[in-house]
Amino acid sequence: MKTIAKLGIVLALTGSLFASCSSQAYVTEQPVEPVYERPVAPYPNAVWVPGEWVWRGNHYVYRRGFYARPRYNRVYVQGHWQPTNRGYVWVRGYWR
Repeated sequence: MKTIAKLGIVLALTGSLFASCSSQAYVTEQPVEPVYERPVAPYPNAVWVPGEWVWRGNHYVYRRGFYARPRYNRVYVQGHWQPTNRGYVWVRGYWR
């Protein structure tokens, strides 16, 4: 029984270490955002969520924007490139 308890504690501690890890993908230069025409809103009051950069393996790819239903008492904050000592990192957009 003590062995199972010790194993449980070790697994919990190991899991908490990995849960606190977050990876950041840095680039030396901000990628240029592709230029494309925004489509017509599909319904009244549709909110345009701008495109954003997504890390895929070893590079960023651009995901085009889309229309979303507005969220009650919320606004969409657009993602942006954040300069750091190691380069630039993409900060995702979110509803606030």
